[in-house]
Amino acid sequence: MIKIDSATKKYGALTAVDSVSFEVRKGEYFALLGPNGAGKTTIVKMLLDFTSPTSGRVSIDGIPSGETAARAGIGYLAENHKIPAHLSGYAYLARCADYIGLPRAEAKGQIGKIIDIVGMAGKERDLSKTYSKGMVQRIGLGSCLLGKPKVLILDEPTEGLDPIGIREVRMILENLRKDGVTVLLNSHLLSEVEKICDTAAIIRKGKLLVKDAISSIVKEGENLEDVFVRYVQG
Repeated sequence: MIKIDSATKKYGALTAVDSVSFEVRKGEYFALLGPNGAGKTTIVKMLLDFTSPTSGRVSIDGIPSGETAARAGIGYLAENHKIPAHLSGYAYLARCADYIGLPRAEAKGQIGKIIDIVGMAGKERDLSKTYSKGMVQRIGLGSCLLGKPKVLILDEPTEGLDPIGIREVRMILENLRKDGVTVLLNSHLLSEVEKICDTAAIIRKGKLLVKDAISSIVKEGENLEDVFVRYVQG
């Protein structure tokens, strides 16, 4: 579903991503890990066509990421997601539905289901300025589900959440598995990554260090945090 083939991105003399290759299968929950400045955000930007690779290829479901059709199948939650204070959660979802061209009747049906999925029933008409961080994240995650995307790209979806909010996001993602959605998760919360994801890749200084099933890279007596430290500190 996601294929990155020898992708390199240079900004002048800086090589942010250095000949990285990996694939993510349909329905796989995949974690992209690395320290700050490793190149994770640049990879996400190339997938979303916010920037183009200097060399190599990036594709979604066989379609080059630079083509509009590739982006039509993606739901994206940015880090530090915000909702305009004057909008309710429902109004925000309706606006997002307009942006992706959903007909009004279809949007109304999808928004109703999504509000239930993300646990915001009864609060969806409240202004977002009254929302907790967790509620904002739940609506943000809901916006990613509009249009029934094939791929979710989630950048720090549990950032700033308390343990209950973190658990709620995990449960939402687990419930999406039955729909065959592919998830690429960028997170520093490695304990949650280990619970949610099937596979992980670790990058440092733009280079791919390892990509494998989490069950294969986490040895007996270790957790994912131990593996991360081992590879990153090298």
